[in-house]
Amino acid sequence: MDARTTTEVIQDHLTCRLHGDAESDLRNYAEDVVLLTGSGRYNGHEGLRAAAAELNRLVGEDARYTYNETLVAGPYAFLQWSAQADGQARVTDGADSFVVEDGLIVLQTIHYTPT
Repeated sequence: MDARTTTEVIQDHLTCRLHGDAESDLRNYAEDVVLLTGSGRYNGHEGLRAAAAELNRLVGEDARYTYNETLVAGPYAFLQWSAQADGQARVTDGADSFVVEDGLIVLQTIHYTPT
């Protein structure tokens, strides 16, 4: 079976996240994925869980996400997003970048400022 394309991986990632299903989203990531964020470096699936928990803590677990721009070029992808939670913080400058190899995300960077 051929590996999924970068577009397929990113679309599945976004679908999982829109449904609040971070656990199912792990299928889109290599087990040794590296995640770089403003709050630090996270490694592997446990690192992804920790980074998601940090985002939920800062923005709110009930946040609604909007994907404003998605760009794909070969193994690379870029996502511009915003988020709003009832009575909590919001994000207007969310930006993620991805590197996909063999149908899995091997590197992701995330930037966002909760206000």
